Amino acid sequence: MGVDTATNTTRVTLLHRLHQDPNDQLSWAEFVRVYGPAIRGWLAHWGLQEADAQDVAQNVLLRLTAKLPQFKYDPNKSFRAWLKTLTHHAWHDFITEASQRTRGSGDTSVLDHLQSLEAREDLATRVEATFDKELLEMALLRAKERVAATTWQAFQLTALEGVAPQTVADRLGLRVSQVYLAKHRLQKLLQEELRALEGDPDV
Repeated sequence: MGVDTATNTTRVTLLHRLHQDPNDQLSWAEFVRVYGPAIRGWLAHWGLQEADAQDVAQNVLLRLTAKLPQFKYDPNKSFRAWLKTLTHHAWHDFITEASQRTRGSGDTSVLDHLQSLEAREDLATRVEATFDKELLEMALLRAKERVAATTWQAFQLTALEGVAPQTVADRLGLRVSQVYLAKHRLQKLLQEELRALEGDPDV
């Protein structure tokens, strides 16, 4: 994810402190500093105005206070991906509740705004696509570390860049069968990594 080891260690320590003591105000302040911009950024991307994004971000933090005491950090899974899912749930609840409150109120401008936000549920496909893209990038990095350089190159050229297997074989000095095997092996590893990343942390 481009995060250096020291920063990553700091964040793991931070999650551990909040797991031990959800009322630790200093740790919460640090958590908001580290993760707050990402939470608000997702909410803005999903169509919320700044004031609403602030409210929903607060709601995300409230949900976290309930969940973190049971949270167990797993280095094989992405806390950020889990946090994004939690934020998306809070966003969806906000849109649903706001729509129900204004239905029949006669406030057409508010209702129009909410309907435009609800239309972004078509956005749900795009939201999930973005989410999946992040997970896929993480899975690709992890799978790459598990194979030889030539195996990765064969997979990258055939599966990611669409180069013909025979061309890849000639370019890398491999047999065509080896190219197909490399592609098959990486696809299997990717599925394993994606399953690991998509698994919910124990809460």
